[in-house]
Amino acid sequence: MASPTNSPTTELEKIDRCSELPHRPRVLLGKMGLDGHDRGVKLIARALRDSGIHVIYSGLWQTPRSLAISARDEDADMIACSMMSNSHLVLVPRLLNELKKVGRPDLIVDIGGIIPQEDIQPMLDCGVRGVYHTGTTMLNIVDAVKSATVQYKPLENPTTTLAELSRNISLVEVGSCVGAKKRRPNKVIGLTGSPGAGKSTLSASMAAECVRRGEKMAIVAYDPMSTISGGALLGDRLRVDFNTVDENVFYRSLARVGEDYNSLPEILELVGGAGFDNVFVETVGAGQNDVAIRDVVDKTVVVLVPGMGDSVQMDKAGILEIADTFVVNKADYEGESALVRELLDIASGRKIFETIATQGKGIVELLGHLFG
Repeated sequence: MASPTNSPTTELEKIDRCSELPHRPRVLLGKMGLDGHDRGVKLIARALRDSGIHVIYSGLWQTPRSLAISARDEDADMIACSMMSNSHLVLVPRLLNELKKVGRPDLIVDIGGIIPQEDIQPMLDCGVRGVYHTGTTMLNIVDAVKSATVQYKPLENPTTTLAELSRNISLVEVGSCVGAKKRRPNKVIGLTGSPGAGKSTLSASMAAECVRRGEKMAIVAYDPMSTISGGALLGDRLRVDFNTVDENVFYRSLARVGEDYNSLPEILELVGGAGFDNVFVETVGAGQNDVAIRDVVDKTVVVLVPGMGDSVQMDKAGILEIADTFVVNKADYEGESALVRELLDIASGRKIFETIATQGKGIVELLGHLFG
């Protein structure tokens, strides 16, 4: 009897295959339309990450516009679209048109999946660079991403402020941004806490509430970078519904080893110069001693969840010390009351908020405290 497989048909050794390139390749993996299957694209994401590529995963059910906004704001070297719903002849031309509207008509678009032979030429004719069928090897896909990666230069005659901002952030990351408009945002809030605490969902929920009020929000989200391959899986932005918030939320994902925030002050000034007054910075959130973010932001929010540990953990020096505000997220979980009691013992007057970010509960009160 056949058994299900849980790994790619061709595993790739975890090594850096991109060290000779001018910067780490950034590829946006997207699935447009109603295709609800993501196993294949996740396998590709892991293979690319293990080859030294920074992979931005935008999630399922993307529209052409949401994918174009994501690719622009992330300054992706290319978009890799997985098409399985027989809608490529409609959605792909729309994606290319949306890329023009958001100021990045130059972005490379490759598509893969179930594409009939007779549809390949129409795809190429409308502006797609390459079409990849089922059976394409992981190394072929890695090579396709590498071939799209060229040295960063200022955009020529940028048609949108956000396209220019996105490229300037990339230039800062490689140490070559000059002449850009800069201004420190009015309020920069750092979100930190252990992996799984719900920082991304919390920031997404707060951003959505800001948009509902008619405000704009920027988010800079850090994810861990592999010390072996140099690759990263940047998946925080999938918590934000860009089909709803559109361009009112600027979201940029970056990868780091450890707590390297050397370029963050300049990035924040670029974001402020582009017109964003309020910014969230989401840390990697790897452990108790991740405290460097406090030196870069105006307020630090430490996000916790029930079940994090006993009272001894509360007395240890480290991440709990740097909190200006505590958020107990997933407050519907067992142990919420006990966690709040433990926090009250060490809070010394610092505010404690309870939220259920997936349901939007407690978000209005938290925003009022942070930006009121």
